[in-house]
Amino acid sequence: MSEFSGLDRREFIKVGATLGAGLAAGACAPAIASTAGDRPRPSAAQSMMGVPFTRMAQPRIAIVGTGLRGRSVLHELLGVGNTRITALCDALPEKVALAKAQLEKAGHPSNVATFVGERGFEALVQRDDIDLVYTATPWEWHVPVCVATMNAGKHVATEVPAAYTIEDCWTLVDTSERTRRHCIMMENCNYGYNELLVLNMVRAGLFGDVLHGGAAYNHDLRAILFETRDEGLWRRHHHTLRNANLYPTHGLGPVALYMDIHRGDRFDYMVSMSTPEAGLTKWRDDHQQTEMEKNGERYVTGDLSSSLIKTARGRTIRLEHDVSSPRPYSRINSVQGTKGVFEDYPARVYVDGMQPAHQWASLDGFKAAHEHELWRTLGTQARTGGHGGMDFVMAWRLLHCMREGLAPDMDVYDAAAWSAPGPLSEASAKAGSAPMPFPDFTRGKWSEARRSF
Repeated sequence: MSEFSGLDRREFIKVGATLGAGLAAGACAPAIASTAGDRPRPSAAQSMMGVPFTRMAQPRIAIVGTGLRGRSVLHELLGVGNTRITALCDALPEKVALAKAQLEKAGHPSNVATFVGERGFEALVQRDDIDLVYTATPWEWHVPVCVATMNAGKHVATEVPAAYTIEDCWTLVDTSERTRRHCIMMENCNYGYNELLVLNMVRAGLFGDVLHGGAAYNHDLRAILFETRDEGLWRRHHHTLRNANLYPTHGLGPVALYMDIHRGDRFDYMVSMSTPEAGLTKWRDDHQQTEMEKNGERYVTGDLSSSLIKTARGRTIRLEHDVSSPRPYSRINSVQGTKGVFEDYPARVYVDGMQPAHQWASLDGFKAAHEHELWRTLGTQARTGGHGGMDFVMAWRLLHCMREGLAPDMDVYDAAAWSAPGPLSEASAKAGSAPMPFPDFTRGKWSEARRSF
């Protein structure tokens, strides 16, 4: 999750109103249609698919957004080691001070460069001691930080989603290809233990030909959304702007890898619908959040956004988003093929011929043969990190690719396609669940087989 503590309430409402107007204009079907399909690649640009980093012995990293998530990422980077943190930026000076103190406590030099202000990143990216900028800001700042970073000649990594308009997705792709700098969406769930284990099982053919997957971000965030700090300062406001899947990538990223999206297949089109909004209004009223009601805050995001995605090879993906209902956490995380099926939350598996008919089996029996090498190597250390260890594995893998001169596991095309269900779900729901085409951000290179991890 992204965190940026820099907008006070008045400033955020001002920014949000501007964004809301643009989103309302961009969500209608004609705007989506105008950006669907292939766009010609500018003559000076080249594909970034499979492009390796230049080897660097000690990557130099700057962090923009040093709130809760930014400092959590900083903790993971410091845990990996052999990394220099050269610059920090946040809109609030106290958040920068907390991150600087965190560095000093870990024994890093105290002369790290610091920048304060909403647009402090514009000066930060001009420094010549930065290889990659990591942005952990609120969603609306991801694209500005990413574009400024790439235009300054640095690679950039962003929290999720990378963008939430189709035009901004194209902006990231075009800028990455023009500047020859990577734009990487740091989807930590792709590095989860179960996700990588199941990816190995898919690659080993245990499920046969993969036909369907399930993905979600179903997480009761009602209390967090109404906090007067951290994400409560900005995230709830998005529920007043769009009736859409606001946060599609956590479940979708792993399923995209199960299905070789941009590695032999691609998202073709999607249809979406949403339930009425009820959960946030009820929580606000039940907890006497009178200030929000007095300010005329009204939520338009349906409690449950449900979508179906069709791929170019004919496979299907069920995608959900619900952060407004009382429910246990689930990313669904399922994959179904001609020989078997895996379902998560709780984790269970069925492989035809390997167990009694109609009976689920535990995932434990498959771990010895299919545990991913990243977890086999890093598991003990990783489990001290955030989100069950996936945050550490994510940070380790990014830095490893930079040091060894490897291509990143996910690239700008993944960032764009996995973020696109946000605006596409809004457009589809508004148009009576009409199909909405995915742009081909790869400009035809999606069919080339390749592997991450």
